[in-house]
Amino acid sequence: MKQRLVNWFRNPWLLLPLFLVSLSGALLLGHVYTSPTPQATPIAAAPPSPVPPAASSTPTPKPTPKPSAKPSAKALPSPRAPLTAEQKAMNQRAIAAFEAAAPSVDSFVEMHVAIAQGVPSLSLGASSGAELLDKNGKRVGQLSTGSRYPVAASGAALAIGSLDLPAIVWVEPGVGGLLYVGDRSYRGRLLLVAEGGSLWAVNYVDLRRYLHSVVASEVSPNWSTAALKAQAIAARSYALVYYFRPATSLYHLDNTERFQVYGGIEREADTIRSAVDATAGEFVSYRGGVVESLYAASDEIVAEAFAGRGMSQLGAYDLAKQGYTYQQILSHYYPSTGISRFEIDQE
Repeated sequence: MKQRLVNWFRNPWLLLPLFLVSLSGALLLGHVYTSPTPQATPIAAAPPSPVPPAASSTPTPKPTPKPSAKPSAKALPSPRAPLTAEQKAMNQRAIAAFEAAAPSVDSFVEMHVAIAQGVPSLSLGASSGAELLDKNGKRVGQLSTGSRYPVAASGAALAIGSLDLPAIVWVEPGVGGLLYVGDRSYRGRLLLVAEGGSLWAVNYVDLRRYLHSVVASEVSPNWSTAALKAQAIAARSYALVYYFRPATSLYHLDNTERFQVYGGIEREADTIRSAVDATAGEFVSYRGGVVESLYAASDEIVAEAFAGRGMSQLGAYDLAKQGYTYQQILSHYYPSTGISRFEIDQE
């Protein structure tokens, strides 16, 4: 899938290839079998029997019909009481939870984010247990639910708790489970690598969950929707650049300000999730390619660090307050660019 996307994005200016492929689904047609209705077998008619002569008799008087009782009127349904504020809030939470559970195109892109680099040790845990696998996928151990384990590098080997393990270990959490690394919680899975007595931890997480964390770490969830959407698209564009041009052979980018701040689930918020999901797949583009959409807190930092080529987050906030749409905000800070959207071919 990665190669398919790479071939699409061809662009000379800080751009990387990405296929814009159509999102299509498969429609399953059900066939309903109807059993034939059984038909009655015709019975031969019996020959008519002779009709006996009618006997003369006194006609019986017919009873006088009585008027039937008037049908009672059907009861009308009682009007439904309006929802309380609490019930409305519950409905909104249920809708948000349903929408959050539905996958978006961002869910099909897996980011590799370094969350520990060259450290001697770290602590590891899992909310619902986890399997430990070697680089070939063979099970070499497990983590118990809720327990914490020290992880250390010993030359070209790993030690997790009392287990002596190879230098490369995958940590696969249970379905829907979280991984605890140090004092932070992460979605997705984890790659642990020992080399030269040092340890690296790389979080493999889909782009959607990654952006839920990054946008929440970069700006306030209380900002207006337009400002949050502009930040979400800028962060997605930046991530896609390093998805196709990884910082190292081990990971795409790390979790620091050098790239984009990523802190796991710590700062996730509903407003952030909504902004990310509403703009799923959208990125800043120039002639069809992905723009490395640099951004910083203020115009002064953008001018100093990026020679004025980038988005000021506080400036975007002010423009949103003036009524700018997220498209207008991005056009203001990234002139001569547009907004494109990638899709995933699931056929």
